[in-house]
Amino acid sequence: MKILFVADRLETFKIEKDTTFAMMRECHRRGMEVFACEVQDLFWRSGGVVQARASRLSLQSPVKAQWFTVIDTQDHALKDFAAVLMRKDPPFDVEYFYATHLLEHASKEGAKVFNDPVALRDHPEKLAILNFPHLISPTLVTKNAQHLKAFHEEHQDIILKPLDGMGGKGIYRVKSDALNLGSLIETLNMDGQQTVMAQRFIADIKHGDKRILLIDGKAVPFSLARIPQGSEVRGNLAAGGLGVAQALTPRDWDIANELGPVLKARGLFLVGLDVIGELLTEINVTSPTCFQEITDQTGFDVASEFMDALVRNVHSRNA
Repeated sequence: MKILFVADRLETFKIEKDTTFAMMRECHRRGMEVFACEVQDLFWRSGGVVQARASRLSLQSPVKAQWFTVIDTQDHALKDFAAVLMRKDPPFDVEYFYATHLLEHASKEGAKVFNDPVALRDHPEKLAILNFPHLISPTLVTKNAQHLKAFHEEHQDIILKPLDGMGGKGIYRVKSDALNLGSLIETLNMDGQQTVMAQRFIADIKHGDKRILLIDGKAVPFSLARIPQGSEVRGNLAAGGLGVAQALTPRDWDIANELGPVLKARGLFLVGLDVIGELLTEINVTSPTCFQEITDQTGFDVASEFMDALVRNVHSRNA
């Protein structure tokens, strides 16, 4: 079985925690052929099909700093792979947008792409929560500075965030004193040119921003609570948060069981729900992470669970 990963440069992987690496390692363990390419390696030519200039990899065992060897690099039709996994990290910029169109065309040619390219376009990670307003904190999405100031006046303690960030970048808390509110709004909305999200601050962040993984519509039974450290308000691991795996709470299960079948039906095979306290804050669909942290702390092999579900899905499509 040949699996293609559309991802960032392999040399940039932090293999001690990278989820795409965990997926590749599980493929290798199962004797599958692992291929990798970057977004810029996708192409289409008149009279042909969508292809990728992809490298076939050999993974080192045991894992070393140089964890892969390129066996060969050739052009391959995407429809010839058993599965194509879109694992390019955000930002969701115009080049990512174009890539989803190429992947959508490949899907029409018979390629099996996970997550579905149309679903990736239709579910921007910050805005997807608007489909489930009963699960979220009071939220405002706007370019308008006066709207943002009025939202703060109403709720007193708020979070401001850009719509295209990842890893906690550009997230600010503004308390009741409104310190630097005007300056932060100007910075984030670029004087009215860029859309910003504001949310009422959720005090339960002190217990962690929980990442709940959905695989083929079903929840992994453990989340990774990313707990802010020191005076930091962000729990993101990239911002220094401490990752603590824990069993899903009854409320976590309620949210996961409600969203799982809905998102699966929309073509989202792997999803990372972010939950603070009892409220949904983000729906991550581009390259959800935390496989290794959950596995290392609980013994639940997330990568194996993912690959079992992927193989079942591929076989069902071929039936």
